[in-house]
Amino acid sequence: MRRSLVLGDEAARHPFLQSLPPHVRSGTAVVINRGVEAGTHPLRAALAARSQAAMANVTARDVRHFLLAYCSCFLAVSTFIW
Repeated sequence: MRRSLVLGDEAARHPFLQSLPPHVRSGTAVVINRGVEAGTHPLRAALAARSQAAMANVTARDVRHFLLAYCSCFLAVSTFIW
C-alpha cells in the first residue's frame, strides 16, 4: 500500500482533494498584494482599451462576411449529414 508523506484530510473523500492544502479546499482565496491598487493595473487597462478599439472597427461589411461564411458552413455540414 502506498502512503503519502503528508497526511490528507479524510473529510475531502477524494484522493486528489485530500492532497490539496486546506486553504485551497475551503474556497477562500489567498490575496497577494503586489503594491498595485485594484483596477489600476496597466495590463488590464491596455487590454480593455484594445478590446474597445477592436469592437469599434466592426463594420456592416464585416458582419455580412461573417454571416455569409457561417451560413455556408452550416449548409455544407447539413448537406453532408443529410
